[in-house]
Amino acid sequence: MSQSSKKNLGDLRVEIDSLDSEILELLNKRAAASLAVGAIKAGSSDQIFKPFREQEVLRGLIKRNPGTLPPEHLEAIYREIISSSRRLQRPERVVYLGPEGTFSYFAGLQHMGRQADLLPKNNFEDIFVAVSKGEADLGIIPLENSLKGTVGQNVDLFMRYPVFIQAELYHRISHGLMTKGADISEIKTVYSHSKALEQCTGWLRANMPGAELVSVESTAKAAQMVADSDDPVAAVGHLKLANLFGLHVVAEAIEDLPDNWTRFLIIGPKPGQEDKRDKTSLLFTTPDRPGALVEVLNELSGHDINMTKLESRPALGEKWKYMFFVDLQGDLGAEEHASLIEDLKARCLTFKILGSYPAGSQDGSKF
Repeated sequence: MSQSSKKNLGDLRVEIDSLDSEILELLNKRAAASLAVGAIKAGSSDQIFKPFREQEVLRGLIKRNPGTLPPEHLEAIYREIISSSRRLQRPERVVYLGPEGTFSYFAGLQHMGRQADLLPKNNFEDIFVAVSKGEADLGIIPLENSLKGTVGQNVDLFMRYPVFIQAELYHRISHGLMTKGADISEIKTVYSHSKALEQCTGWLRANMPGAELVSVESTAKAAQMVADSDDPVAAVGHLKLANLFGLHVVAEAIEDLPDNWTRFLIIGPKPGQEDKRDKTSLLFTTPDRPGALVEVLNELSGHDINMTKLESRPALGEKWKYMFFVDLQGDLGAEEHASLIEDLKARCLTFKILGSYPAGSQDGSKF
């Protein structure tokens, strides 16, 4: 390196150090403001997690971003800044389907940030129980996958437990093949969750026709099994599992259909309290008579409310009876819809607003 290049490099490093000092000062000013907000909220029932406010902040920053920093880098940085701000106001316990390393874990980490207390649960019902009893502030659950449809168990659990949707997250699912160092040709067994294996069957059969595909309880468990084994085995799952368990990624994006998305919900023990909520989910049952469902749908149509999802589920404990899960555009919790809600309740046997919340971006990041 020439003397002039060394001088330029030195000058740039001095400039970066100066900028870092300015950034540090501003971050601490922001942290002080967050603490002040927390002091004002102390003792109140106001929620710390404000999904629409966070969405508004991120979108505004990306829109105003004038420079070289890519939008996805800016968003990742501010996710952590916002996570720190929430933590300074009050620690949040966020439960998810464990163990650490599942897709639910990475969804929570990406959206809630590293300052949230992410606590694993053994099954979906344990998540609903923890949130409904106040043992956790929030829970993360998958509701539906673009290829495999709705997670019916979670729809059923909404009927049984008093929890409410706070926000939704759309994420693209991508799988990788990980080993301790074995070549693909040497691998005899591939471990993963049954859904992940199903989504990668074509690639696995084309590239590893002699390997046995073994289903285990989670992709994280599969990675752990590979890390603990001295045999030529592999795991299918999130690429970041390789970092968690000291594995090597030998193939990326091995899913047969690349346009694979999962819609996650963040649930809490009470309805969202923000003013801006642009989507509502309902769960209801209707009388057993002709046209009962049509009457409900006509009520919604008559108020120019657009329905984006309608799905029936068997009613728990009543054979050949069904409940309906519905997504609607708009905030049905708003005062202007009070009479509509009363009309809907009058036409239903049971009626529950699962939550009004900000709509998630359906072009979310790949993870």
